[in-house]
Amino acid sequence: MSHRRHAWHCRTVPGELPADLYITPAPWSRCGRTVKHDVETWSVIDDWPQRVPVTQVEIDVFEAWFGDLFDEFFGPV
Repeated sequence: MSHRRHAWHCRTVPGELPADLYITPAPWSRCGRTVKHDVETWSVIDDWPQRVPVTQVEIDVFEAWFGDLFDEFFGPV
């Protein structure tokens, strides 16, 4: 397949969205610099329950991927 045919095939064509579309399209992002966020106005909310349930499978995954790091931090078990 030539590059020209491939480039034409991948282009999108703007048009009307179907009336039964269940999402609201977001406005286009602005070009240029990103907006600077004032981190002083941010708030952190801890709305997690006191105990978060974790399954044995989840523990096994973390031990498989991060076991060496855990042993380094906390010592071998």
